[in-house]
Amino acid sequence: MTRVQDLRQSGSLKLVFPQTHSPDVEAILVNTAGGITGGDRFSLDVAVEKGAVLTVTTQAAERAYRAQNGEVGRVTAKVNVQDGAYLKWLPQELILFNRCALQRRLEINLSAHAGLLMVEPIVFGRAAMLEVLSDVHFEDRIAITRAARPLYRDGMDLMGNGAAHLARRAIANGAGAMASVVMVSPEAESRLSAIRALLPSTAGASLLSDTVLVVRQLGADSFELRKSLIPILKHLSDNTLPLSWSL
Repeated sequence: MTRVQDLRQSGSLKLVFPQTHSPDVEAILVNTAGGITGGDRFSLDVAVEKGAVLTVTTQAAERAYRAQNGEVGRVTAKVNVQDGAYLKWLPQELILFNRCALQRRLEINLSAHAGLLMVEPIVFGRAAMLEVLSDVHFEDRIAITRAARPLYRDGMDLMGNGAAHLARRAIANGAGAMASVVMVSPEAESRLSAIRALLPSTAGASLLSDTVLVVRQLGADSFELRKSLIPILKHLSDNTLPLSWSL
């Protein structure tokens, strides 16, 4: 049985804990400000202790709004996962608006025998409004360590005319959304074949080691991305996805 031991929060970033039938804890991040703009500062610090299982998700897609010149929003999250514990980091999409300015950092520190399922989906503009990212400032970094040693590093710098960069065949071939999935588990290798069978033609999966599975996926828009991403996450989470991930 997992339970919340300590909780401190302030500002517009809140955590709520819905009642579920699971013995594990599900935490939903809620940004009561409605989005992120230049000058905002958000930080999250989480510890998942021995034997605990924690799912972190969001109430809805996060929005990076247009920023004033010279102002950059910053979001940092640091999670420590102890031996025997498991973290499911499952936020919904981050939507980049034109002229947004955002710097985001995610650091997940796993002990030697901790596990992880992580997804980070990003949407490049509001497709329903025919938005084009002609001027964007987005810096994104993900760092995962195990027993204090680097396990996974990922980064994206999307600057200036983002739409032109994303249109390049070697980058995104015009995709409007993307997602990265990482599973750290003794079961990772055994999941690879099943995951590859679920992938669309715009995705790929590989093993960084016998315990680290990585998926990179592109989609025409957020709906197409989610439609093909949900079966992958359902399989890797053993059908324990939060309700917020329903189509």
